[in-house]
Order: sequence, then structure tokens, then C-alpha cells
Amino acid sequence: MKPIDCESLYRDPRHYDLQHKDFVDDIPFYLRQIKKYGEPVLELACGTGRVTIPIAEQGIKITGLDISTPMLSYAKRKATMKGVDVEWVKADCRGFKLDKKFKLVFFPFNSIAHLHDLESIESCFLCVKAHLEDDGRFIIDVFNPRLDILMRDPSKRYPVAEYPDPDGRGTVVITENNTYDAASQINRIKWYYKMGDQAEEIVEELNMRIFYPQELDALLHYNGFTIESKFGNYDESPFVSTSPKQLIVCRTCG
Repeated sequence: MKPIDCESLYRDPRHYDLQHKDFVDDIPFYLRQIKKYGEPVLELACGTGRVTIPIAEQGIKITGLDISTPMLSYAKRKATMKGVDVEWVKADCRGFKLDKKFKLVFFPFNSIAHLHDLESIESCFLCVKAHLEDDGRFIIDVFNPRLDILMRDPSKRYPVAEYPDPDGRGTVVITENNTYDAASQINRIKWYYKMGDQAEEIVEELNMRIFYPQELDALLHYNGFTIESKFGNYDESPFVSTSPKQLIVCRTCG
């Protein structure tokens, strides 16, 4: 298996939270799925608890699993401040073993794109199957690839986000460029962080595995899952060519 290569990007969870503080569109979607399929719930790649904590605030039994110590530590502090009970687990989503099974396991916010090779994907799916109850469901949220973005001019910068620097250095401005490697299906992205008036930029790499719709469906099928629904966005609209998301709800075969 190839190592997870994005840990440096998530070493300061304050920046992650500020960058994504306005993104809440997926939370009502997961609450509806939990209401439909039940609990307990396992979230893979839970990060700072952006989704985990609002779900726990609804009294739902949820476990958050992540490989990053800084992200989990920050999530724990946030949960304590909110007064909610979450079980946090530091583990690799490709090789975890818990002493319980779940009605719902979900992999949110494009996190599956950090799994770059077939062995990593299959190992993750095997772990999910081992932790699903017999009538449990597995949900994957990943973007629907756009060729106009993948094939952008790599010499140009494109805006990503702006937010106040947590250390008081003004506004953080993030821009990006990317080079798509079609052979490996990895989009090699560089994020450039400009902190206020500081001249020097911080550069972080974000390498994302691209999953094409029929390919992802086939990967699930050949790893023992049956797809029950495939949505194109968090409003549960049907998946079509122009959909921004691939939201797949599946269960184990048999």
C-alpha cells in the first residue's frame, strides 16, 4: 500500500476549520441517512469533527476515526466544549479493528481520494465490511470529476479560500494549481498559503485520486457491495453527468 501523503496538510487543524467553516451542506444529508438506517454510526476520516460533532449533538451514537493526531486532538477539544459524547479513534481507515459493528459507516467530503492505489482501496473496503451490521449501509461522498478542472493550465493560479489567520497575521489567502497524471489518475495539487502581508508563501501538496463514476461503481461491486442509491448532490437528486457529487449508498452483498 502507498502511504497516506497528506498528513502535513492537516497539521494545523485551526486552518482546516476556518477554511471550511461555512460548509455545512452535507450534515442534513447524513442526519437523514442515519434516521433511515439507524445507529451506531462510524465516520471515516472524521478530521476535526466538522460533521461528527453536529451529528453527536443530535444525541446520535457516533464514532469518529482519523489517522491525524492533531486533527483528532482538536476534535476532542471541540466536543468537550460542546458537551457532546463522541468516541474518537486514531487509526488508518485501511487497517482498523474495533470491537463493535455499525448500522452506518460513511466516508465524507472526498476523503476517499486520499487512497491512491488499489490495495489501499480494497483494504479500506474490507475493514468497512468487517464493521457493518448485517443490514448496515456504507456511504461514500466524492466529487464527480470535471475534465475542465483536471486539464487546467498548471502555470496559472486559481482561488481556493480566504479566512482570518488564527495567529492574527491578517487574512489567509489560498490559491492553487494542479497537474493531472492520467496514467495514475492522481490530480497533483499545490496549495499556496499567503499569510497577511508576509512575502513568503507556504506551499502544501494535495494529491487526490480521481474516481470516475463507472469505475467507482465497479470497485464497490467487485469488493462485495451492492449499490442501492447514487445521488448527485446532498439534496438526494439523481446522479447524472453534470452532478457535482457522487453520493453512493450501498450494502454488502448477500
